[in-house]
Amino acid sequence: MAGILNRFKTIMEANVNALLDKAEDPVKMADQLARNLEDDLGKTKAETASVMAEVKRAQRAYDECAEAVAKMQQYAEAAVLKGNDADAKAFLAQKAEKAATLVNLEKALDVAKDNADKMRQVHDKLEEQLRQISERKASIRAKAAMAKAKERTAEIGKSVGSASSNLSAFDKLEEQMNRKLDEADALLELNTKKDAVEDLMEKYNTADTAAVDDELAALKEKLGK
Repeated sequence: MAGILNRFKTIMEANVNALLDKAEDPVKMADQLARNLEDDLGKTKAETASVMAEVKRAQRAYDECAEAVAKMQQYAEAAVLKGNDADAKAFLAQKAEKAATLVNLEKALDVAKDNADKMRQVHDKLEEQLRQISERKASIRAKAAMAKAKERTAEIGKSVGSASSNLSAFDKLEEQMNRKLDEADALLELNTKKDAVEDLMEKYNTADTAAVDDELAALKEKLGK
């Protein structure tokens, strides 16, 4: 029992929260500490059961001895009533031996009860400590999940930033293509205007030819041709 009590004292004196806060991986530290406490609690239950069994055994021995002392007293009294002093002395002598044994049994019973009380205290404190650790574990796991979620969000943010850069590059390419399209439209417009001017020139060229024809006809008429 001393080994468990010493180990329990070490655990109870440790600042559990400080251990968890300083741990590189608080979740693993919490799990390990909980496993240690569960192991200690299991050992404490076994020790407590053993000590409680010892209390029952010591109590039974004490009761049997106390009953024997009382019985020797009754026999001594009966012998005195019948005038058998020698028998009475024998019973009283036996009573004295039993009484001496009863004193030792009472001490053993007190020790067993004291040990049982201490083991119960250890058991109850370990259960309370384990409950606190379980609550702390839940809190740490929740915080760890939040931290991972934030890290993931940050990673996604980086990816979005990279995508934005790619989109920016596409914007530049699109701008270049728009510029080339504008240039092509301008060239097409210039070519279209040139054709219109040529068509206009052709119109007037046709008009000049008609005037020449008219003048030729007039000349032939004049010459009688």
